[in-house]
Amino acid sequence: MIEVYKYCDLHGFYKTERPQFSFFAGRDTRGSTLKLSKPRYRLNVRGNFFSERIVNTWNSLPDQVVTAPSVNAFKARLDAHWKDLPTVFDPECY
Repeated sequence: MIEVYKYCDLHGFYKTERPQFSFFAGRDTRGSTLKLSKPRYRLNVRGNFFSERIVNTWNSLPDQVVTAPSVNAFKARLDAHWKDLPTVFDPECY
């Protein structure tokens, strides 16, 4: 999730010619204002790419986590959000 935060180019961590992620252009966004769009694909192979697997997890985060001012603030807010979700936060839950 930290790499997705960096790739979203909110603070200029990764400057790429072709962006890895694109934001949802619609106005009806529940939760976060920075939702990633998930393009449709014809073959199932594309669904295994990192940029496709992470979209649902990113879009489920609240706005206060996604709009953190720095990477350290993002980490702290993400940990605080996930601490009540044992399947995400605690690896021994599996």
